[in-house]
Amino acid sequence: MSYENLTDLNLELKDHSLWITLNRPSASNAFTDDMIKNLVSTLFKADEDPNIRCIVITGEGKHFCAGGDVKQMKQKQGMFAGEPNELRNRYKFGIQQIPLCFERLATPVVAMINGAAIGAGLDLACMCDIRICSDKAKFGETFTKLGLIPGDGGTYFLQRVVGLSKAMEMTLTADIYDSTQALNMGLVSTVTTSEYLLEKTTNIVDRICKNAPIATSMAKRSINHAYRADLNSTLDLLAAYQGISQRTSDHFSAVDALLNKSQTNFKNK
Repeated sequence: MSYENLTDLNLELKDHSLWITLNRPSASNAFTDDMIKNLVSTLFKADEDPNIRCIVITGEGKHFCAGGDVKQMKQKQGMFAGEPNELRNRYKFGIQQIPLCFERLATPVVAMINGAAIGAGLDLACMCDIRICSDKAKFGETFTKLGLIPGDGGTYFLQRVVGLSKAMEMTLTADIYDSTQALNMGLVSTVTTSEYLLEKTTNIVDRICKNAPIATSMAKRSINHAYRADLNSTLDLLAAYQGISQRTSDHFSAVDALLNKSQTNFKNK
């Protein structure tokens, strides 16, 4: 599959990874209807691409994503146009398509957070599987400060990353947190300087891509399922996935490589 830049999105294919850059730096990469539509379609396309083993999402310029465009809010334009029921449908068929998309992805997604991740931008980061940030990054679930709620799904994802109590604190206070606080609360797994952010992210992406793709995607799905399910259904799913993975060519190649002390070249088969 080929990947070309789209409205408000830059796309770059690097070996077995697809790098998606939110590209509205003049507006701190705030969401637009086009960005939402193109992000969802690109994620689904990459998830169906057998060549893609990891997806990276980042922001162009100084910020990761500022969430909603406050200027459009004031002017009641774009995704904020219309009366209450029209707005409801705009959320349902617009920005809420992003979390629904993420819930279906089997491909690992890494957020490379280069700056502020605010409101829906923070929620986007929480939808990703791994978050790496620079020491200049800032985080805030700031909806209540604007008289709003996390309509994009933030109440679902944030508490699953930082826990109920911390998510409640972040949402009700609308405070801004720095990178050290984010690391301490488990919001991100790695903090590095801006200079080394790309290197650190590339390193973890490469480590993911070197593993067996079928097993990796099943492992991701298994973890997400286990977070919400009971033990019996979790074990049933694991038994099924293990039955599939244990008869893949990649599994036998890995076993041979381990016994022969050589490297495995996984074929996604």
